[in-house]
Amino acid sequence: MRKAKLQAATLGGNPDDVEAAFYDALRQGDIERLMACWADEEEIVCVHPGGPRLIGAGAIRANFEAMFANGTVQAQPTQVHKVDSLASAMHHLVERVEVLGANGPQTAFVVATNVYHKTPQGWRMVAHHASPGTPTAPAEVSSSPAVLH
Repeated sequence: MRKAKLQAATLGGNPDDVEAAFYDALRQGDIERLMACWADEEEIVCVHPGGPRLIGAGAIRANFEAMFANGTVQAQPTQVHKVDSLASAMHHLVERVEVLGANGPQTAFVVATNVYHKTPQGWRMVAHHASPGTPTAPAEVSSSPAVLH
């Protein structure tokens, strides 16, 4: 299996660059660019809304190839919150997904978590987990302290 290069991550990049490339590859239906976003590790994991846990590049690739056989995935990340450190990053966000329903194009909102690790090849995705979609954007509940010390 040929692994495409991800220019931004190879040249330093950051988790934001990988995330942008991942969602662009989804919208373009580009399996090579999409797989270049993933780390070259055995335990990478992907969970699509309501789907099984896909472990490893082979399972993840096969699943995205099957999705792309039916068209591209028009997902746009919104409401991105980040927890970044020196060698790992976690982004939790809402994906705004355009889907073709019985009554034509519709919008669904999916809560997703993307995890990135800094690897010898640069930043790469190691986990993508998405919830089942809803027709309205989910509310955010935060427990921010009222007084900062």
